[in-house]
Amino acid sequence: MKKSLIALILLCFPVLSLTSFSPASYQIALLKYNGGGDWYANPTSLPNLVKFANTNLGTNISGEIATVEAGNPEIMNFPFVHMTGHGNVVFSEQEAKNLRKYLMAGGFLHIDDNYGMDKFIRLQLKRVFPELELTELPFSYPVYHQKYDFPNGLPKIHEHDGKAPQGFGLIWEGRLVVFYSYECDLGDGWEDPEVHHDSEATRVKALQMGSNLLSYVFTLR
Repeated sequence: MKKSLIALILLCFPVLSLTSFSPASYQIALLKYNGGGDWYANPTSLPNLVKFANTNLGTNISGEIATVEAGNPEIMNFPFVHMTGHGNVVFSEQEAKNLRKYLMAGGFLHIDDNYGMDKFIRLQLKRVFPELELTELPFSYPVYHQKYDFPNGLPKIHEHDGKAPQGFGLIWEGRLVVFYSYECDLGDGWEDPEVHHDSEATRVKALQMGSNLLSYVFTLR
């Protein structure tokens, strides 16, 4: 059985950057989960984010976005997994264990509340890491200061309840393993412009922040 990509990442990340990989040598994934929430929301978001990052950061991420189920061991092949939706989320015991194993092994999960996920995802994250608490990250945290500088934290993409956007994290043994964007809706900002009719400036801010997350995962952790 071949070694997982995660194992290679853990060995190489201290000295390698994204541009050290051959073209399309790695891939990011969208998380498929149970509970009835629309895990498949924002279908154009991740392809647009990858295209933006490859153009502006010089990365070489595959333009083909994978879909991986929460309980599938193949999740180990994806160093960056994105999760979104508007509603309910349910992780079985096996899925929670698999996600925990993935994150402890070096994986990274970005959760983007598309409005309505918050009360469900917080409970499910407790199933994955019962000993950890979601903590709001300070604006000085490195995810906000990669190529693009966000001195005030997450940009506000969509209004939702009119609250300020917040970035929360789960930190395992000093390493950020989950980043949760709330009251922000980055994924909507990554979509094709005709989907939400956001201004170009708003879309660029969303894509820049998403690129910061990719840069952080592949170069700093």
